[in-house]
Amino acid sequence: MIVKGSKINDRYQIIKTLGEGGMANVYLAHDTILDRNVAVKVLRGDLANDEKFVRRFQREALSASSLSHPNIVEMYDVGEDDGQYYIVMEYVDGMTLKQVLKKRGHLSVTEVVDIMLQVTDGMAHAHDAYIIHRDIKPQNIMILSNGMIKITDFGVATALNSTQLTQTNSVMGTVHYLPPEQANGKGSTIRSDIYSMGIMMYELLTGLVPYKGDNAVEIALKHLKEPLPSVRKFNSSIPQSIENVIIKATAKNPKNRYTDARAMHEDLKTALDESRQSEKRYVYPYPENDLEETKVLDKELENLKKEEPTKKKKTKASEEDDFLEEDKRGNKTLIIIASIFTALVLTVTIGMTIYFEKTKVKNVEIPNVVNKEPTEAANELTDLGFDVDPEYKYAPSDTVEKGKVVKTSPEIGSKRKSGTRVIIYISSGAAVYIVEDFTGKNYLEAKGKIEAQCECNVTVEEEIVSEDKKVTEDTVLRTEPAAGESSKLGSQIKIFIPKVEYKYPDFTNGYTLDQIEEFASKHELKLEYKYQESETVPEGTIIKQSRAAKSVVTPGATLVITISRAPESITEGDPNDETGD
Repeated sequence: MIVKGSKINDRYQIIKTLGEGGMANVYLAHDTILDRNVAVKVLRGDLANDEKFVRRFQREALSASSLSHPNIVEMYDVGEDDGQYYIVMEYVDGMTLKQVLKKRGHLSVTEVVDIMLQVTDGMAHAHDAYIIHRDIKPQNIMILSNGMIKITDFGVATALNSTQLTQTNSVMGTVHYLPPEQANGKGSTIRSDIYSMGIMMYELLTGLVPYKGDNAVEIALKHLKEPLPSVRKFNSSIPQSIENVIIKATAKNPKNRYTDARAMHEDLKTALDESRQSEKRYVYPYPENDLEETKVLDKELENLKKEEPTKKKKTKASEEDDFLEEDKRGNKTLIIIASIFTALVLTVTIGMTIYFEKTKVKNVEIPNVVNKEPTEAANELTDLGFDVDPEYKYAPSDTVEKGKVVKTSPEIGSKRKSGTRVIIYISSGAAVYIVEDFTGKNYLEAKGKIEAQCECNVTVEEEIVSEDKKVTEDTVLRTEPAAGESSKLGSQIKIFIPKVEYKYPDFTNGYTLDQIEEFASKHELKLEYKYQESETVPEGTIIKQSRAAKSVVTPGATLVITISRAPESITEGDPNDETGD
């Protein structure tokens, strides 16, 4: 645990702990050089002492730092300080999907589809760069207050083998989303992330993980052997097309899954369309995995179950007695070993200390090469002892001229040992978003998609259209900028939706009273009738209306219709005598 107020690499000042996990602790910190808050993830325990894991961690974190996508948390820096390996990344003020599930239980179908469209879009970007996440789960997906999704923990995840699966304290959270091939020690592919996304989608819809057990090995075996429970049994209102997405993503045989995240994304886009309402249950084209491959894990589970009854029978006193007896036997051996090696250890320690002090590589700060020509920047970095990657990369920028250096990885201002590989990023010009054609689509869908891809300020405005244009309410008429035009990230985009303008017809032109009453009811008008005697116009004819023809209809207004009637006939005699008798 890192103390509040301390600094990592003499730069990132710890503010508070954000979370603790089996692999790393996460802290909110302040970058004292760039004056911004960041999230710092520091590797824990034995992982920091595993040289092979650390090398992989650094390599994958550096690869992930090249990812630039609105649904992926941006990585700023990766390094080591006094034996502590860390990643510095964008600080996201939101909740994990796991926290949301704890509050809500489970989410609606439309919410899940929106979330998974963003997750698959971000993962498609990562897969295009041949980067595998390896640890997709609700704990690693953040959701902001505006509904935007951020995928975290690239570069921290690692494949697990059967031995690691017995360490239930550190992997129980991950094993619920573990692809069968990973559980069987075969390593990860792009399709491994697909499986984890399918399991996560199942949990978002039901609030439950599909496989449970007393230990990680038992759960892993269920991933390998047991068919996935049906989400439609949990909730029959879930469309078959949605369950089919989960069935295809969670196939035990990777050949039966989506080829990549983009294929899953495209399937999700149409999953709620009317054309897929009567879709049949998805059937795998290839046979599922051979269950003979689970023998190693079966044996591991059998051993764990044999150990459990013995552990339960032991009392605290007997455990202490066993420990003391082992301690006595061990002490004799330790004393002998210690005597033999004490002198040797002291000699080696002194010699190694002198050697490392002489050969110690000092940390060098990466200089500010922004706005410089790539060759000039490369020469400056090389002169300081850094190994500059010959392959330049590109990144959009609104402030740096196209062709000039926009940033480096590791980040400018960070300190690194001489010989560290530095990647130079060149500006590809202003970051722009090409506006899609949303004409006729629901404006909420268009607004959400633009905000997710563009981070623009999207406003919705009404545009008056006449009723003869036959447009549907709440659909997009046009956008500004128009479809196909570009917009800078962060700029304003307007969505125009129809406000239909209805006009009064000429009711004197053959309209019946029933038709007038229907019109008044549809437009929420107050209808009144007046009668006017006429000897020339047939009785019951509409001769006047209070609202002029072609004037705009306003709901709540009063419409007065004047109707002709024949003059009353009065006979001679008593004027009060209606019969004339």
